[in-house]
Amino acid sequence: MNARRFSAVAMATATSIFATGLAAQPVDFSRRPVRIIVPFAPGGASDFVGRIIQPRLAEELGTQVVLDNRAGAAGNIGVEVAGRASPDGFTLLLGNVGTMAINPSLFPDFPLKPLKDFIAVIQVVDVPGALVANPSLPPSSVSDLVAYAKANPNKLNFASPGSGSGNRIEMEIFMRAAGIQMTHIPYKGGAGPAVTSLLQNETQLGFVTLSSAMNFVKAGKLKMLGIVASVRNPGVPDVPTMAETGFKSMRTGSWQGVFVPAGTPRPVVNRLFTAMQKVMEHPDVRRRLNEGGAEVVVSRSPEEFTAFVKVENERFARAIKDAGITAD
Repeated sequence: MNARRFSAVAMATATSIFATGLAAQPVDFSRRPVRIIVPFAPGGASDFVGRIIQPRLAEELGTQVVLDNRAGAAGNIGVEVAGRASPDGFTLLLGNVGTMAINPSLFPDFPLKPLKDFIAVIQVVDVPGALVANPSLPPSSVSDLVAYAKANPNKLNFASPGSGSGNRIEMEIFMRAAGIQMTHIPYKGGAGPAVTSLLQNETQLGFVTLSSAMNFVKAGKLKMLGIVASVRNPGVPDVPTMAETGFKSMRTGSWQGVFVPAGTPRPVVNRLFTAMQKVMEHPDVRRRLNEGGAEVVVSRSPEEFTAFVKVENERFARAIKDAGITAD
């Protein structure tokens, strides 16, 4: 082998060894705090989840973890803050179905896209939805409701916390699949006013979170016809999932997961995935989330979560387009 050839081979070998060494080195998060962007105000569902995982993630990464609530514009402000951050693993986004699957279709001009400008690391929870009704409504099952609505087109009102809310879109998906028509009554101010309208029989139906409906159902002030989840909930074991009643696409509620900016190195993504897996296995984390009405649902890999987010984007894009839904 001539000297020039030997030199080239030696250089390539050295470069390969150096690169392998870099890839094999553990990711060091102890240099500075890790920030979790929560794109909603304190006190909401995302903030609730973030505050439970925060201390355990700090233990796993060996560094301080801080929550940074960046509310506004239906979550888009926080999404933009996270998306513009350095792709080094020190800024995480706690995204949910609204910010990462619904908003892309409601706000098509928003510059950041979940599947292009972010890496989906891991799903952590799913907050089941529930189809609830005022007790005075005759139907007590989903099949009875469909038959009743077909016999009384546009005579039923359904509540939601806004025209572009996931609750409203879920109902549009249900109505189209069932071939029925009901009148939408939007309420501002979050889920509270919408639930109040159901209690007062101003509206007869609505999709709400399972946790927000449970006490009213147990008190007999609302009745639950179905839940949007992959399995039945132990708190209401007699209530079927929407998939069981024939609506196969209605399997996921208000899911949440961790995202990082596009360009984050794969070893960093892997380290965060492994850390979050361990966080979500912790008994105290699972207990507190379950008590708050959230089901722990953990992705088996970043690729699995990415594929899930893609399917959710397509599902909501179809529903929003078909129903002509626009943002408030």
